[in-house]
Amino acid sequence: MKKFIEKLRVEDWVAVWMSIPLLLLAILCPKEIPNVPSTLIGEVAWYNIAILFIIVLIVLYVGCMLMGRPVRGMLPSLITVFAISLLAQVVAKIPFIKEYGFESVFFSVIFGLLVRNLWHIPEWMKPAIQGEFFIKIGVVCLGATILFSDVMKSGIFGLIQACLVVAAVWFFAFWISRRKGVDERSAMILSSGVSICGVSACITAARVAGGDDKKLSYIVSLVLIIVVPMIYLMPWLASIILPHLFEPAIAQEVAGAWIGGTVDTTSGVVASSEMVGKEALSHAVIIKGAQNVLIGGVAFFIALYLSTRSKTGSSQKPSLSVVWEKFPKFILGFIAASLVFSLLQSNGYFIPDEKGKLLEPGVAKMFSTLFFSLAFVCIGLDTRLKEIISKENRNLLKAFLSAQTFNIIITFIIACCLFGILKPLWA
Repeated sequence: MKKFIEKLRVEDWVAVWMSIPLLLLAILCPKEIPNVPSTLIGEVAWYNIAILFIIVLIVLYVGCMLMGRPVRGMLPSLITVFAISLLAQVVAKIPFIKEYGFESVFFSVIFGLLVRNLWHIPEWMKPAIQGEFFIKIGVVCLGATILFSDVMKSGIFGLIQACLVVAAVWFFAFWISRRKGVDERSAMILSSGVSICGVSACITAARVAGGDDKKLSYIVSLVLIIVVPMIYLMPWLASIILPHLFEPAIAQEVAGAWIGGTVDTTSGVVASSEMVGKEALSHAVIIKGAQNVLIGGVAFFIALYLSTRSKTGSSQKPSLSVVWEKFPKFILGFIAASLVFSLLQSNGYFIPDEKGKLLEPGVAKMFSTLFFSLAFVCIGLDTRLKEIISKENRNLLKAFLSAQTFNIIITFIIACCLFGILKPLWA
């Protein structure tokens, strides 16, 4: 019994236990939980900041006690990490910056890197630098925003496209990454980011594959930088190519499916597809949602693949016990959160707003973003700039650009076949 309890006190499980009260807050009192303010001016903004800081402080303290980690000196350390994260999230909310699709994790890495490389990190700052723990909590909370209703909205064609695109792009990205000398685990992170949904998929794959956090931060930075030209490139390509192939209404659907399957962030998908039209926007968001649901599936297959490898690198039979040992337990929390919130939404549980529209799990999304931002501040604080510009990272850049080019081409072909030819015939 004692051994069983000890197994439940490892970081993977503790991340799940600490995510449960956060998700309960998102379910039971979504209107009472404040969002991260877009300004640091005013009493209301600082009141909201204080509430969020207390929540994070409790999660970190209780989590460390459950894992048997020291909590001495945690308060001043967390104040510093939280302040850097808060600044990153406020900067990401600036309208001009938000328009370009940059997310808070990008600025979290940048600010963390600046602090790490301009000043010496004193010992008192180190207790709260726990990026791994923050990321796992963020992944579990992310599950509450991945709703199966999005797959149902896309219908059979959207689901087929999501599966085909993710499979084709993932395996091509992995192959090209290995050809260019990228290590196996970093290749898995890159492949997941390009094929599924950018930052969230990168983070989830990194925790499953056990990749280097420094390379994870580099790949995430690539995702968020490359998405900016993609936002403008995709509608431009759609406007040049699709009107010559399909009628206007069908061209809108194909454009939406194409953009939803290639632009790597949800905010980028919205910004890009809006330039094409309302119908394209609707299809793009639905397709992106359908791909997001596949995060859990890809995480499982990565874990299954790694379970066939022994510590010496040789192959071994993937028995159930080996798969269970290798499988990241916090992914079970991710899947459970997705199932619970999908059921709640389908049964109309979420409180309607003034217009009668059901509120989506925005609090869970806020918690996910908050803990991801904290995690990437920690990654930045642990990283030297000379490691970012290493030769292997240049190979990551080449592999990423090759994979994204393949993504644009194969998704175009699949979107045209499914939404431009088969769906009209089906109708």
